[in-house]
Amino acid sequence: MKRFEQIRDLVASLEGDFEKFYDKKNQAAGTRVRKGMQEIKNLGQEIRVEVQNMKNS
Repeated sequence: MKRFEQIRDLVASLEGDFEKFYDKKNQAAGTRVRKGMQEIKNLGQEIRVEVQNMKNS
């Protein structure tokens, strides 16, 4: 559950940057959004591997 909390916290922390990028067209916020989404992707992959390993053991 710790990893799920990490993803949830990361998504919540990106909310302001999403608003700045989409509503105000702030390019720096877009960079932060892309970086955050990459982190989410990496965490998601780690979770997938962990679940698969637990399932197979």
